[in-house]
Amino acid sequence: MLNTLSVTEISELSKLSKAYISQVKHGKRPPSKKLLKILSSYERSIRTEVDYYNLFIMSRQSMEVSPGTEQFYRIKLGRFLDEVNADTARRQDIELFLLQFGNAGNRHAYYRAIKTFYNWREETFGLPSPMKCLRAPRLGKLMLPSLTREQVSDLLDKVDNARDKAIISLFTESGLRLSELANIKLQDIEWEMCTVKIMGKGRKEALAPFGRKTEQYLRAWLNEYQPNGNIWGLNKWGIISMLRRLELCTGLPCNPHTFRRTFACLLRKSGLDVMTIKDLGRWESLEMVQRYTRSVTFNDILKFYKAPLS
Repeated sequence: MLNTLSVTEISELSKLSKAYISQVKHGKRPPSKKLLKILSSYERSIRTEVDYYNLFIMSRQSMEVSPGTEQFYRIKLGRFLDEVNADTARRQDIELFLLQFGNAGNRHAYYRAIKTFYNWREETFGLPSPMKCLRAPRLGKLMLPSLTREQVSDLLDKVDNARDKAIISLFTESGLRLSELANIKLQDIEWEMCTVKIMGKGRKEALAPFGRKTEQYLRAWLNEYQPNGNIWGLNKWGIISMLRRLELCTGLPCNPHTFRRTFACLLRKSGLDVMTIKDLGRWESLEMVQRYTRSVTFNDILKFYKAPLS
């Protein structure tokens, strides 16, 4: 429990000072009998007879969720079950747990993980879910960053090798997720159709399009490099490192999510409807496309308006 709970949480639980708790956590002072007794009592209060955590993770593995999704549940659900007894939790307990997170996006992520867990628990064990009447936290309508066509051109001009140009261009023209781009093999590219076969979210096989500019950069890179595995000679962390260096150099946001939003926004500004963008980007809902393209203004799409009677 000492390693699981924060200094503030242990202090509030034990009514002991934060300074003392901090010293104990860092090994500078031994824990008192009172503190050990309180932590032991707390651990018993959150312990359940069923090992829900490992059973739930096994259920996700049997569904073949992506490694990223599994890690999401391990982190979010792991913390929840470390702090709340799943069997005795009431709606108020879950609300209090969620309120400790000041960031709305983080709070919403925990809500999704907990709701999925309780849905699984209800289906598996026939136990009622305390999430039934608990509404999702409001996210607000944030303007998420994306790049203009000119900014993408600046990034392409800034990098000095064909591989990085191909990565940036493919991210922008295909709207690929990081895991999708990082796992592309030579045989996945269909040059004639300008598409690439990818394993998407939920392990769904799909095709992603790319344009002539990306084709040029890809051919230039593959003339230099003979792939043995993916076509980049980098894993996903190598790609992230390259993008971080580029962001530091240019001051422009350079991460896979920004490029995915850029893909959606540039298509929307070119006059494509959100349903087509959803299908091209392999999104599961229109809501995500609408969130990603919120920065597209009325004036951006007004030029595509055709008066029905004129």
